[in-house]
Amino acid sequence: MMSYAWAPSPNFSREWLIANGIGGFASGTVAGAVARRYHAFLCAAPKGPQERFVLVTKIEETLQVGEETFDLGANFWSNSIAPRGDEAIELFCLDPFPRWIFRVPTKNGPLRIEKLLWMPDEHNATIARYRVLSGSSLNVTLRVRPFLAPRDYHSTHHANGNFNAYPQTEDGAVTFKPYDSLPSIRFDSDGLFCSKGNWYCGFDWPLERERGLDASEDAYSPGDFAIELTSAPVFFSATTENACPDRASLADALQRRQSLIEDEDWLDTENRLKLAADQFIVKRTDGLHTVLAGYPWFTDWGRDTMIALPGLCLDTKRFDVAASILKAFARSMDKGLIPNRFPEGNETPDYNTVDATLWMFHAVGAYARTSGDYETVRALYPQLVESIEWHLAGTRYNIKADDDDGLLSAGDENTQLTWMDAKIGDTAFTPRWGKAVEIQALWFNALLETAHFAREFADPNTAGICTEWARKVAANFSDAFWNADEGCLYDCINSQGADGSVRPNQALVVSLPHRLLPAAQDASVIACVAADLVTPHGLRSLSPRDSRYRGRYEGDQWARDSAYHQGTVWAWPIGSFLEGYLRVNASSTASKTQVRAWLQPLIAHLDEAGVGSISEIFDGDAPNTPRGCFAQAWSVSEVLRLWRLSK
Repeated sequence: MMSYAWAPSPNFSREWLIANGIGGFASGTVAGAVARRYHAFLCAAPKGPQERFVLVTKIEETLQVGEETFDLGANFWSNSIAPRGDEAIELFCLDPFPRWIFRVPTKNGPLRIEKLLWMPDEHNATIARYRVLSGSSLNVTLRVRPFLAPRDYHSTHHANGNFNAYPQTEDGAVTFKPYDSLPSIRFDSDGLFCSKGNWYCGFDWPLERERGLDASEDAYSPGDFAIELTSAPVFFSATTENACPDRASLADALQRRQSLIEDEDWLDTENRLKLAADQFIVKRTDGLHTVLAGYPWFTDWGRDTMIALPGLCLDTKRFDVAASILKAFARSMDKGLIPNRFPEGNETPDYNTVDATLWMFHAVGAYARTSGDYETVRALYPQLVESIEWHLAGTRYNIKADDDDGLLSAGDENTQLTWMDAKIGDTAFTPRWGKAVEIQALWFNALLETAHFAREFADPNTAGICTEWARKVAANFSDAFWNADEGCLYDCINSQGADGSVRPNQALVVSLPHRLLPAAQDASVIACVAADLVTPHGLRSLSPRDSRYRGRYEGDQWARDSAYHQGTVWAWPIGSFLEGYLRVNASSTASKTQVRAWLQPLIAHLDEAGVGSISEIFDGDAPNTPRGCFAQAWSVSEVLRLWRLSK
């Protein structure tokens, strides 16, 4: 049992992240301590984005000023935190890269040291830059100690006899090859390497313990690098490549990020959201792009990618990236479905979703309207038509349009095909098989988007088929789904009846481009969602009035998964709710002001859990503690999209 409060200061609970655009990243707590298995000075993606390896968990710095010694690092152990270099942190910020200023009280007066981290774009390398900002820089030595725990990034590492601890030194670089199956690790520095290898056992991971997972690791430190420190910048780097990337890559990385924003104000809200959005866009080994659903553990998921694409790529005018993503997923379509997930390793893609493909139709429609690039849409059109045909005829998991009412049905009692997909073994925690409410809205929109494209591309037969099915859906939807007792929509309909659970899914019916409900019912849906589900950080996944409501997301995997969609707050559905709110209020000035007010807590959250990003989920109960991934693509995407929409 831990005898320390795991987050004695905000710097221990706040996390930073930098990404390299190909799936690799570096991350840690602001305090410098490793709190989860995914924290790393270098997590490399040699075959990104699926294949990722934690190689260097952290680096730890010690200052020697004459005969005085000052620790700048921190570590969690089973019953303590040591050292406490976090107490020397005067400032941490992103502008746009992680930057610390340390202040140490030497006998000759305060000494202020700056540390800056970045990853060169499309390189598996992390570079640290140090310099003295103020105070006497005479006789100051910085000792940088790396910790190695080479492994798959989901795993843990422990001391063992197979670890190859012998370094190779050439041209001032020090290289290690701890295991034959993993990449080599090369260290470059402006100092001298002092070989003094040792195992450090029992690092504690409080965030993994919170998740009910293994929470301890051993790491090997090969020694440290002694670097003379002055006001001139000095460097330390780790890479899997044969040479350290040019240190001038900092200027290139800064210039690239500058191109993503409209001015030089790194602290402007929209600019911060655009920079956060960029971290989720990665290039695949085939040269096309995809979206990582969240850091630190998600890879690219079809559903998340298509929901996030408008905010990540269209609101940032990155149309070439959007086209690349759409082509990548269309290329992987099978039996009319895009993958729910591109798996890690040599596994085959998962096609176990009813909504990912429908969200792709929405993304393609938004792309066409925003970019005007109908040539890309023309290239995608055959896959779109084929997908519609599969949905009409029937495809995997009983996904098929009902011939009688036109509504789309999917799954059975043993499947989880919508975004509320938590399941362990045979237990589906949020069974939504049959006809789920948001699936009907997405299906209706997919039919009308395809009909529009068919007319653009002189395909009257497809246009006619899609239009007729859309009419059938529109004629039957409200009668089937309207819950008069609650003044909102049923969440799902199947052979067991209509599910009256009040969930955020109904907001999508109001927000998607093509309307299924009369204006009065739209307004009633938005009012119901506002009354039961809106919190400062998103929408609850289930009304607190429901007996199944779970207000806290914590404990082991069973406890967490059983709460995942049973009251836990999700940030991303706030986009649908707010867009629907603007629609029912004709986007009035007052409604835009209200939208900005609802978004303010999520904007403030940019400085809380994952600094510069937005978490995946939050507790349903106050104070709505952030949980899950500390940086989630669709959370950032939807907040950015609605921030711009409410201008």
